[in-house]
Amino acid sequence: MNKASDSKFKGLFLGFTSTAIIQSSSAVLAILVSLIDAGIVQFNQSLPILLGSNLGTTVTAWLVSFKISGLGYTLLAIGFVLSYFKGRWNIIAKPIFYLGLILFSLDLLSQNLSPIKESDYLVNLLEYASLPILGVLAGALITAVCQSSSVTIGLAIILCDQGVMSLESSIPVVVGSNLGSTVTAFLASISLNEVARRTAWANLLFNSIGLLVYLPSASLFEALINSFDLELSFQVALAHLLFNLIMTLAIFPFIKPLGRIVEKYI
Repeated sequence: MNKASDSKFKGLFLGFTSTAIIQSSSAVLAILVSLIDAGIVQFNQSLPILLGSNLGTTVTAWLVSFKISGLGYTLLAIGFVLSYFKGRWNIIAKPIFYLGLILFSLDLLSQNLSPIKESDYLVNLLEYASLPILGVLAGALITAVCQSSSVTIGLAIILCDQGVMSLESSIPVVVGSNLGSTVTAFLASISLNEVARRTAWANLLFNSIGLLVYLPSASLFEALINSFDLELSFQVALAHLLFNLIMTLAIFPFIKPLGRIVEKYI
């Protein structure tokens, strides 16, 4: 773990790859605060991993956009079979099974959205998400309850693909999912030491900075995404990728000063 995160770039890559494999930034953050509490990973080492984890969640959005959610059935079966083997295969089985479970669940949702499409009330209610602050709050709340930003983003893409949500409504929800994912780290760090709790606060600080940058420029960001001539589902995935990429590039050079601020006040 120390070798894999002994520089900012290695830590960023570790956070990205681990989240892309596990398909859950919530799980990565929960594991990370536990490793910090155990003294295996230092606080400063954890900060780039946090940024990389946010970037890693974008992989799920592209998987759903390419409409391979039907692959979930196959991955569930493969993960189940591999779990009976010992050693390395057993470890590999868990992320395969979990990814299959996410894709399988999203596929079930996409097949049963007719009641939402036929309800004018629910469709109008979803349009309220086009107001950036309401959309962000909705995305944060759904992610906090589900404990998975991947599920929130996948659901937003499916609703767009079914013609229930617009790009204007889905982008704030996607941005809000980043904020909602910070809840897991707080829950995991409640009974841990102060260094682990600092990591949870640092994660909240990073995502709050991204949110504060997004809100005043929401219309410009939407116009940027609209400039790409893509299907709506791909536009949502692209919005998620660009938001996290911009946030990472903006925060990465100042990661140490921000870490010192958290250490000072937490």
